[in-house]
Amino acid sequence: MPKVVSRSAVSSSTDAQPTASAAAALRVYYCICGEFILVIEKSLVELPKRQTDGATIIRSHDSGIMKAVVFKLNANPVEPVLVERSGGHERQYRFSCPRCNLLVGYQSFPPPVKSAPYLYILKAL
Repeated sequence: MPKVVSRSAVSSSTDAQPTASAAAALRVYYCICGEFILVIEKSLVELPKRQTDGATIIRSHDSGIMKAVVFKLNANPVEPVLVERSGGHERQYRFSCPRCNLLVGYQSFPPPVKSAPYLYILKAL
């Protein structure tokens, strides 16, 4: 039987600039039970926090000044809750983990996700 010889060459350049798609890494977040919950184009640490409860604010719609954040939420809607705040009341349409039903976020308009201008992700993620 003849001997098979294989040769290959690998080349790389440290001078090449990264492309836009290579720089746009997606971040994936999981529930504490291990279920996939959120894929987002920015780190949650980089996004603003809400002063009332410390939730991370994700912009769902473009405004004249700010662009919307690209994200996908894997969560089930649960019954809305009326929360008492210092300035009045706030209705929260909440989302929970599909596996363990842990509360992961909320928005101010009824589901589906992204129907409100902002989605709020709770600190536990």
